[in-house]
Amino acid sequence: MSSESRYYYEPAAGHGLPHDPLNAIVGPRPIGWISSVGANGQRNLAPYSFFNCFNYRPPIIGFASTGWKDSVANIVETGEFVWNLATRPLAEAMNNSSASLARGEDEFAFAGVTPLPGRRVKAERVAESPVNFECRLTQCIQLQSAAGEKVETWLVLGEVIAVHIDPALLDEHGVYQTAAAEPILRAGGPSAYYGISEQHRFDLLRPDALKR
Repeated sequence: MSSESRYYYEPAAGHGLPHDPLNAIVGPRPIGWISSVGANGQRNLAPYSFFNCFNYRPPIIGFASTGWKDSVANIVETGEFVWNLATRPLAEAMNNSSASLARGEDEFAFAGVTPLPGRRVKAERVAESPVNFECRLTQCIQLQSAAGEKVETWLVLGEVIAVHIDPALLDEHGVYQTAAAEPILRAGGPSAYYGISEQHRFDLLRPDALKR
């Protein structure tokens, strides 16, 4: 297919489609279900669809927040947060935690999940989530355009300093079973999510590994 036959647009001029395709193309995306606590002790729980893991050693994960939201404010204040794995059984709770509540209301209670103390950080974990990462803030970066103009989006990066895994997700050899956790992934549009299954797995070895 030649480039001339493809749909083409320049984002600064608009996409000309019913919905912006960007976050549907870059997807499905893992969900940053982030719990934090402010210096005043008020806890917060919120999902972020721009999330991923960026480094092995030390392990560093990050999420982007459009707007200076409570999660970002709390994390900058305390230097700590927890990432909780969002799974299919917890999809409704995760979605409910995205509600815009009045200041002082508890997203854990609103979402119907149980706060569980962290071991290394003050932020609380979602007890029902099968995997939790306790994190310390490494960087909070305000994004900017190619022209150097500041964007009202902040990238929060944190080092994972403690990991909690439900033993049911480790096989007899101690290998983590990704599909067994039933992680949910965000897609495009206002409501699209996906799951994964072992039936859709395939394996590839890197070219260098094939030479050994």
